[in-house]
Amino acid sequence: MKTLFVFFFVCSSLFAQQKLLIPMDLKQTNHLKAYGVAYWILTKGIDVEWLLNYRGGSFMADNVSGIANECRIRGVAVEEISGAQAAQILGDVSREDNNMDVVRLEKAPKVAVYVPPGFKPWDDAVTLALEYAEIPYAKIWDPEVLAGKLSEYDWLHLHHEDFTGQYGKFYASHRNSAWYIEQQLSYEKTARELGFKKVSEEKKAVARAIKEYVGSGGFMFAMCAATDSYDIALAAENVDICETMFDGDPADRDAQKKLDFSKTFAFQNFTLEMNPYRYEFSDIDDPPSDPVPIRDPNTDYFTLFEFSAKYDPVPTMLTQNHVNILKGFMGQTTAFKKSLIKPSVIILGEREGTDEVKYIHGSYGRGTFTFYGGHDPEDYQHAVGDPPTDLNLHKNSPGYRLILNNVLFPAAKKKQQKT
Repeated sequence: MKTLFVFFFVCSSLFAQQKLLIPMDLKQTNHLKAYGVAYWILTKGIDVEWLLNYRGGSFMADNVSGIANECRIRGVAVEEISGAQAAQILGDVSREDNNMDVVRLEKAPKVAVYVPPGFKPWDDAVTLALEYAEIPYAKIWDPEVLAGKLSEYDWLHLHHEDFTGQYGKFYASHRNSAWYIEQQLSYEKTARELGFKKVSEEKKAVARAIKEYVGSGGFMFAMCAATDSYDIALAAENVDICETMFDGDPADRDAQKKLDFSKTFAFQNFTLEMNPYRYEFSDIDDPPSDPVPIRDPNTDYFTLFEFSAKYDPVPTMLTQNHVNILKGFMGQTTAFKKSLIKPSVIILGEREGTDEVKYIHGSYGRGTFTFYGGHDPEDYQHAVGDPPTDLNLHKNSPGYRLILNNVLFPAAKKKQQKT
């Protein structure tokens, strides 16, 4: 009789607890700020339930005083539901015949962005997303990375950096630009202060430190040229791939033969672009950026893969969205050639009918990496000097949602995968 009483007491408490549902389907008024609200709730020590594949990947939390008001202040749609309704939702999500699951978010991740101090000749989609969603982040650079400061953060984004030491391969078009000259002088000064004779060697050391961070359990995210240039730097650890204008001496003529693909995260068997006057690092980028491909942005789309929420929660989290076909967008690295991606890497999104892969994820050691091709999901062909994207005009952007999925990913309570 006592056991029955306790059962009814627990059930009554559950059903009495009111919840807040932040829908992430087409009824959401501001998808991007909804992620910021979920992050804000975590900072208050309150868990958030991420309902994978339920109404676009909705969030649910206890109806604690202040949360609903915070949603309204930020323009985020929120629904107050009873404990009985919440229990019904969780029951539906857990049914084996539904491709849904619930992941508990427990702790707001500490976020860092790897970016040169004070240097911004172009805008970065991730920092735009973080600032618009009101998610706090720290800026770190080479001195902090090489001093071991990465261990203080759960999630690291690589700003549009060139880890090969070739200054973004902008030599042909921008070598006389003030920002390019300023960047080169600043990088050389930093390298000297850190005890390196060449920027290229210093960048390789930074790439190795980031690799150690991921191996130790860190979450790394990169877009555009920071993706392939990072892997190239790892493969070229013991070979000079930079010509004289970049590091003061000629590149190794046998550089291609000396690449070690076992050291990379995502790519293998790629061919370097050694011409310093060509705006391209290798054949990983598909389509090549030089010459700039002629495309109609109205017909350029990529498709997200659908994963089993219960058996593959990680890729499911990273692909949560209210649509599964997204607008394409270009960058120095627009997409990745499928034939050069390692078999262990998970393809999250691709341009159907082509060899172009837009969005990938993989593991290294105890951590993970995610690469997202292109520069700005809401600016089809962003150029140096273009104004930054105003996310107030794109508050429901599916492309930006993928970035913010990655930001919340480290907050998830780890569940053992069933596959």
